[in-house]
Amino acid sequence: MTFPSEPSGDAHAGEAGGARLAPSTPDSDAFTVTGLELQQGRRIPRRQVIAWAVWDWATQPFNSVILTFVFTALYLTSDTFLDPAVAALGEGDPVYERGIADLASGLGWAITIAGVLIAVLAPVLGQRADAAGRRKVWLGGATAALVLCMFALFFVQGAPAFFLLGVALIAAGTVFSEIAGVNYNAMLVQVSTPKTVGRVSGLGWGLGYIGGIVALALVVVATTFDWWGMPTENGLAYRVIALGCAVWTLLFAWPVLVYVPEAPPAPHRERVSFWRSYAVLWRDIVALWRDSRPTFWFLLASAVFRDGLAGVFAFGAVIAAVVFRFSSNEVLIFGIAANVLAGVSTIVAGRFDDRFGPRAVILAALSGLVVSALVVFLLHDSGKLVFWIFGLVLTLFVGPAQAASRSFLARVTPAGRESEIFGLYATTGRAASFLSPLLWAALIAVAGATYWGILGIAIVLAAGLVLMLFVKVPAADRA
Repeated sequence: MTFPSEPSGDAHAGEAGGARLAPSTPDSDAFTVTGLELQQGRRIPRRQVIAWAVWDWATQPFNSVILTFVFTALYLTSDTFLDPAVAALGEGDPVYERGIADLASGLGWAITIAGVLIAVLAPVLGQRADAAGRRKVWLGGATAALVLCMFALFFVQGAPAFFLLGVALIAAGTVFSEIAGVNYNAMLVQVSTPKTVGRVSGLGWGLGYIGGIVALALVVVATTFDWWGMPTENGLAYRVIALGCAVWTLLFAWPVLVYVPEAPPAPHRERVSFWRSYAVLWRDIVALWRDSRPTFWFLLASAVFRDGLAGVFAFGAVIAAVVFRFSSNEVLIFGIAANVLAGVSTIVAGRFDDRFGPRAVILAALSGLVVSALVVFLLHDSGKLVFWIFGLVLTLFVGPAQAASRSFLARVTPAGRESEIFGLYATTGRAASFLSPLLWAALIAVAGATYWGILGIAIVLAAGLVLMLFVKVPAADRA
């Protein structure tokens, strides 16, 4: 079985890479030919599409098990890392609650630092990979570094002295995950066409969420059987979970490196020094403003709302465990349910994307997210049922917004500039990646209660929604 796309990655990349931007006026609704338009009538083996999509499955345990539902929520931000005298005070004591809030705030600051590093490094690394034709090398290298970070989490013992090591490894893993994602997202145009890009993008995100379901289910099984007699003191159970996530990524990340062809060096791209790359980046941004205005505005809007989406998953399980007092098993069950809903809604939304366009999907998803987040914030003291309902509604909208965002950019990217634009996609996203963790950490620090972090996430999502309303859809995409 095949998907309409390219028969050879090298053949297409050479043709697309040679395309030049057609002149256009800044306010014109006309748009230059895109890489997807050059894919019309081409076919690609289904193996290449699946191999590309499976990378999402392979790396999802870092996002769902480590970053969201288990390691950070149930371990790093638990009283295991409090001073024993403070931990002994128990829930409800103001000193205890402040200590837990400080741990959550510390996690937020670590992720903020990771976002700054990504904003600084991603554009230059993406640009250099594009110029050298080494996209898969960077994808493989960053994925390997992510695996090493997960392996290293095994050494984060359950004591306050190891908290800094834990959040540092989480932050480093976030950096490597995003750098790998730059190159992975750029490959979307290689394995899709204008008629299938929404479905292919949704397939990747959907497989990722399904991978999260399986990984979380394995954790639930291990917990149910009390780890088959394995000692669990000193955080050993959570450390073994991190080890398992590293092995999972090793087992499933390789197909994209084997079956999806490497793109050749981009023509008309000079290879410059690391520091000179920033001057080239500024020149490219100016050219993007002049020649591809819809793409420019979308990069700005998506930078904000994607950080809000990241905040939902980075702090969702912390909200469940700390604000709504979910038990460990309840957090795991919630995580499985959330990934089921996210996976199904993302795959289904891919069809709506191809039918109604990605902008409509993004606006609908962001609206649902803002409303749900505000309900969770306002009803934070109304019991667990509130988060069971509206927390799951939040996850229902995150996947479609993510997949449609990637699809939108692929549709408006001028031919021959896919890696460059997706590099800027990561750059602009990470340039704003401090917003959610910063507002999360700052509001918690000021108010002294973790639930105020929910409002910070809602503010970022709302800002992204407003900006997205002003993004114009090129006439060619509307047609």
